Amino acid sequence: MDLESPSPKNPHRGIYLLPNLFTTAGLFSGFYGIVAAINGRFELAAVAIFIAMIMDGIDGRVARLTNTTSEFGVQYDSLTDMVCFGLAPALIMYQWALRDLNAFGGFWGKIGWLTAFIYAAAGALRLARFNAQVGVADKRYFQGLPSPSSAAVVTGLVWLGADLGIDGSNFIWIGMLLTLMAGLLMVSNFRYYSFKELDFKNKVPFMVLLLAVLVLVFASMDPAKVLFTGFLVYALSGPVFTLWRVRQRRRERHEPGV
Repeated sequence: MDLESPSPKNPHRGIYLLPNLFTTAGLFSGFYGIVAAINGRFELAAVAIFIAMIMDGIDGRVARLTNTTSEFGVQYDSLTDMVCFGLAPALIMYQWALRDLNAFGGFWGKIGWLTAFIYAAAGALRLARFNAQVGVADKRYFQGLPSPSSAAVVTGLVWLGADLGIDGSNFIWIGMLLTLMAGLLMVSNFRYYSFKELDFKNKVPFMVLLLAVLVLVFASMDPAKVLFTGFLVYALSGPVFTLWRVRQRRRERHEPGV
């Protein structure tokens, strides 16, 4: 029997190459980030996670534009996200700052690796919840901080510290609190704008293009500071937006005639 020829019962035995190449490139970047952190090259480790974010944003769009979406690609992308935005940021932060908690005693040493584990577990839970809600959730918003944005906050701090020449031991407590915050925000019920309503196919005013160019120029001047600040603001926007919505609903309930 020819194993390569498709059968009537299973006509699609192969996988689409192009989108999965981008997913594999993202997986490679996440894995390289872990290796770089183990070797003490923290700036490269952080940059690798941001490259994985770019690959994660490209693969799905390529699949949709080329009509090569598949269940295999969805599952592969999800597993890659777990490595790149769940395990890798936790290990990078641990190698950079959290392992120095051992200097305060065995108890704090355990707190260090448990903090990293909480982040990794939150990333897995966030991805599982996202996969379970596909097709029923409001596409305009994410429930909980997206794992790529959470990874950008955690590794963005590492990149910022390395860019400023500051050792991770000086960021132990900030790193621990930020890692916990990012992990908990992933599994929270706070709503985050997804930007999926943006249509890149239609025409836009000239000023929009000019603004995009200015943002790129500004980011290229000091990417570590700009990216960390930008993703930190986005991470905080979820609680702010949710609390604002709660206040708006309470106000509407108490308004006369409502």
